[in-house]
Amino acid sequence: MKLTAVGPSLTQKDINAFERHLNRNGVAILKFFLNVSKAEQKKRFLKRLEDPDRNWKFSIDDLSERERWDNYMHAYQEMIENTSTPDAPWYVVPADNKWYTRVVVAAALVDTLESLNLAYPGVNAQLKKELEEGKALLGS
Repeated sequence: MKLTAVGPSLTQKDINAFERHLNRNGVAILKFFLNVSKAEQKKRFLKRLEDPDRNWKFSIDDLSERERWDNYMHAYQEMIENTSTPDAPWYVVPADNKWYTRVVVAAALVDTLESLNLAYPGVNAQLKKELEEGKALLGS
């Protein structure tokens, strides 16, 4: 199956500008590239072929795409180098071991959430009064 672009193509500058805009408006952006080795990909393909419950995950087109491995790696490297910024960093995560991948991604998410210094909104005098009224109306 071949994918074709729909609409105008985005450039690296467009992507970086959009992500910078999102970041300035309070959106935390984390991009993860889960880097599976060629050997691990082969192992996973073979599992999909051997296990009837996983057959649906396999497409014969995967094999022709696999022949372009080096081209894909070059394209991924170029993409990451050109779109990883302080506003929207890429995390390149070794993904041969799923448990390790999950730990790395979870750690990045936790670090980001902690850096946001999130807190519940404060309660001002007016809201305290309304809360007391609410308690009285509920009969507590």
